[in-house]
Amino acid sequence: MGPPLVPGGVLAVDAGNSKTDVALVAADGRVLGAARGGGFQPPVVGVEPAVGELAAIVRRAAADAGFTLGPDGADGGRPLAAYTSACLANADLPVEEQQLEAAVHARGWALTTRVANDTFAILRAGVDEPRGVAVVCGAGINCVGMLPDGRTARFPAIGKISGDWGGGSGLADEALWYAARAEDGRGEPTELARTLPAHFGLGSMYALIEALHLGTLEPERKYELTPVLFATSDAGDPVARSILARQADEITALAVVALGRLELLDEEADVVLGGGVMSARNPYLMDALAERLTARAPKARTRVVTAPPVLGAALLGLDQLAAPPEAHAALRAHYA
Repeated sequence: MGPPLVPGGVLAVDAGNSKTDVALVAADGRVLGAARGGGFQPPVVGVEPAVGELAAIVRRAAADAGFTLGPDGADGGRPLAAYTSACLANADLPVEEQQLEAAVHARGWALTTRVANDTFAILRAGVDEPRGVAVVCGAGINCVGMLPDGRTARFPAIGKISGDWGGGSGLADEALWYAARAEDGRGEPTELARTLPAHFGLGSMYALIEALHLGTLEPERKYELTPVLFATSDAGDPVARSILARQADEITALAVVALGRLELLDEEADVVLGGGVMSARNPYLMDALAERLTARAPKARTRVVTAPPVLGAALLGLDQLAAPPEAHAALRAHYA
């Protein structure tokens, strides 16, 4: 294997469930090429097919930078970069990271390869140095933390069996549960019994339950109900607000435990918030979260990340290559 085509450079990958971004970054922080493709789902298609789909996106990013990759992923036997920094969805456990890392490294894209859960990309995109905690509340919920010395904090984040609660899917399920019980008399009244079915042009929760059960409504459309929950809370509905209050409790619990594991509870530290639920910046949820975090981690600084996660993956690569601050600044400027 010859020297990399981009000496000291990074092949950055942020692969989520729905989309994948790849960037080829020079040692000085310049983005030489980039490409976007579909989601990364090894549990659905298998590890090798998923990495094969990723390879097609890497090939397009390389072409954007002026390099032509052959079927084996190498250009004349030379790697593209010094370091592949791949932050991948469904790399939830260390054993999964190791399996994916081996499959990615076998492609020969870089001299060194590191695979991490995609939440680390969101965290690094939102902090000025590799130090802090991120809670991602999108379709599901996850939390990671890291320190410059390489220590990390993380959770399995694979659903109820690992103690998770919330995220867009969980919030929708909870709203449906309360609304169904309100309509048939088992639970307390809530406007959710009206607003949830009305979103789909239906007149009752019974009709909505029937539509979801029989498949008249695609299951994925359930995610549309999280904004309806937000709007119902904004109108003052106590049940809707209680659901968002519990979400604030869960986000706080994750952040506080991660900060404690990294011995950051008594220091100023960033808590980065990412994912669709957080980027919506619902006033009640954000206020409830701020109140709880202030009580339990008074020195924590919260921020909603707006930078693309592929930036975080690239910054993690530059960190590992000990790139100068000017390279980090140039990379951030590209994505500003």
